[in-house]
Amino acid sequence: MTAPEQPSFLGDRPFPYCKGCGHGLVARGLGRALAGLGLDPSQIVLTTDIGCVGLVDPLFPAVHTVHTIHGRSTAVAAGAVLADALLGEGRMKNIVMIGDGGATIGLLHLTQAALMNVDLAVLLHNNMLYGMTGGQHSALTPEGFATSTTLQGNWVPALDMEQLLRGCQAGFFARQLATDAELATVIAEAIAFPGFALVEILELCTGFGVPLNHMDGKALRALAEADGRQLGRLIHRKDRRPYHKVYRAHFPAPSGPPGAVQPPEAPAPAFPHRLQRPVTLVIAGSAGERVQTAAATLCQAAVLSGLHCVQKNDYPVTVGSGFSLSEVKLSPEPILYTGTEAPDAVLITSADGLREIRGRGDLGRLAPGALVIADESLAADLPVRGALCLPLRRALSPAAAALGAVAVLNHRRGILAREALLAATAGLGGSAGGILERALDAALSLAPEAAARSVEEGRP
Repeated sequence: MTAPEQPSFLGDRPFPYCKGCGHGLVARGLGRALAGLGLDPSQIVLTTDIGCVGLVDPLFPAVHTVHTIHGRSTAVAAGAVLADALLGEGRMKNIVMIGDGGATIGLLHLTQAALMNVDLAVLLHNNMLYGMTGGQHSALTPEGFATSTTLQGNWVPALDMEQLLRGCQAGFFARQLATDAELATVIAEAIAFPGFALVEILELCTGFGVPLNHMDGKALRALAEADGRQLGRLIHRKDRRPYHKVYRAHFPAPSGPPGAVQPPEAPAPAFPHRLQRPVTLVIAGSAGERVQTAAATLCQAAVLSGLHCVQKNDYPVTVGSGFSLSEVKLSPEPILYTGTEAPDAVLITSADGLREIRGRGDLGRLAPGALVIADESLAADLPVRGALCLPLRRALSPAAAALGAVAVLNHRRGILAREALLAATAGLGGSAGGILERALDAALSLAPEAAARSVEEGRP
C-alpha cells in the first residue's frame, strides 16, 4: 500500500530570485510545510509584502494570494483572519511573508498582532537590508554589517525580534537559517500554532549582502552567534487564547442551528430614490477644496436612501497640494465590483482636477449618455462637447464647488431626494456642515441654468 500523494503547492515555474538568494529556500520550505500539513489549498492565504519577498505570489498558484504595500501585510492578514473567524467559517489559514525592510516599516503591526495574539503565521525573511531598492540598511541590520548606506559597517545594533515579541507575549517564535534542514518543519509548526507565530529566517542577499560583506552561509551563522541571536524554537507558550476567542467571550455568537439565525433587518430608508441601475461618477478638483467631502456627502445621502455605495479616493503624495479625486459608485443592489470602467458622470472643479482626469483618460471612456459638469474656467480646455460649464467656483466658492457639482448632477439625474443631500450635509456638523449646507442650497439655484444650457445644446 502506498501513501497518499501530497499536493504540490509550488507551481512549475522558474524562481524569480537572484542566484543563491535565500528567498527560494524559504519558498521551498513553505511548500514542503504546507504539503506536510495536508491543508486544502483553497483554505490557505499568502499575504505578501513589498520587496523581493513579494515575488513569491505566482509560485503558489493554488492558494489565495494578497499582495500588500510596504509593511502592511501583517495588518491586512490580521483583519482577514478576524473577519473569517468571527463572520465566516474560520477555516482559512493566513501566512504572512515579509522582509526585514517591511518588518521595519510595519513594526507596530507586528507587535500589535502579537499583543492581540491573532492566529496567523509570519515568515520574516531577514537578509539584513532592503534588497530590492538598492541594499539600504534596515532596523534588523546587525552592527558592523555593511550595506549600501552603511558601507563602513552599521553603527547601531539590530533590533532583536525575539526580545521584542517576548515583550509582546507572543506565543511562538523561532529563528532559523534559510539553509537549515528543519526549516520546513519549523514553518509547519508555526502555521499549526493556534495564535500569533513568527519565524525569523536569516539569509543573505546575494545582490548586496554577500559582495559588501564577503560572507557565506557559515559566516552568517557565526554572525548570528556573535550578535547574540540564538537559533531554534525560542518561544512556545499556549497559555493565551487567540484574539477571536477572547472576542467571542465578550460578544457571544448568536445561538441556534445554521439557518435558524436571521440577520437583523436593515433599517428602513429615510428618503426615497429613483436609481434603477448602478452608476459611477468621478469627482476631481484641487486638494483642500473638499472634493472627497463632497463624495462622502453623496455616499451618505445614498445610504440614507437605501442604496449601496463605494467611494475610492486618490491624491498625490504631497496631500495638501495638487489634485484631489474621488470615484463613487451607487447601486440599488450590493456592489461586487468596485472598478470604474466607463463613468456615467465626470465632475471637474479646477485645473488640477482636469489634468488628473485627462491623465486617467476618463473623458475618453465615458458611458453612453454620460454627463460632464465642469467649472466655467475650464470650458476652453475641455476636450468634450456638450459639457455643462457652470460658475461653480465663482458662485459657490472653491471649497463648495465639488458639492455644488454633485447637487447639479443629482438635480439633472433625479437620483436622490434633495432632502437626503441636505440631511447628509447637516450630518457633517460644525461650521463645515453649515457652510456646505448653504452652498448646497446655492448650487441648486444653478440647476435651472444647467438645464437651459443643455436645451440650447439640443440635448435632453
